[in-house]
Amino acid sequence: MTRPSDLPMRQFDRSLPMALLRAREAVMKKFSPALKEHELSPQQWRVIRVLVEEDELDATEIAERCALLMPSLSRILQNLHKRGLVDRKTASNDQRRSMVSITNKGRKLFKALSPINEARYAYITQKFGYGKLELLYELLNELVEKIDGDEEVESP
Repeated sequence: MTRPSDLPMRQFDRSLPMALLRAREAVMKKFSPALKEHELSPQQWRVIRVLVEEDELDATEIAERCALLMPSLSRILQNLHKRGLVDRKTASNDQRRSMVSITNKGRKLFKALSPINEARYAYITQKFGYGKLELLYELLNELVEKIDGDEEVESP
């Protein structure tokens, strides 16, 4: 059996984390200007997007769905609440849970940014190809399922 210490280190340009990061940066270059124009970070936008799709979510669910750590989410929610984009309240059945919903102001911001973002998706689809983009979604989802599905954490 080959031990991890016996394996040669792969070339930097074949590093999966770096390839994913470069792809993310290339994609975000298309989305970031519109977000910055509205003083939103990509993380804040993710929170707004998920809340538009749901009536109300607890903070833990938002963190999970938006791939955010709770301390980061807390700061994001404070900022969005201060700006009047989200409402926060304590859950009636559990005082430890914080329930969050989008406000009308938040919905208006979403409606203003959605066409711009959809135009960016259209551009990316046109450049990369619809079929390849759909395949990329499938492959990335499968990668997450396979890796997150591992019960056992292997040490490097």
